[in-house]
Amino acid sequence: MDKYVCSICGYVYDPEEGDPENGIEIGTAFVDLPDDWVCPVCGASKEDFEIEE
Repeated sequence: MDKYVCSICGYVYDPEEGDPENGIEIGTAFVDLPDDWVCPVCGASKEDFEIEE
């Protein structure tokens, strides 16, 4: 699964780690994150993330 990086703060969403502090289970692909999920560091929306090269 692809990792996505926040274009605002550089946070990397890694599906293998999920975002358990915000209710996102390990193994959740970025595309399967809820539409209202935001960057846990800066609060940016999903639209501010890009696939990590």
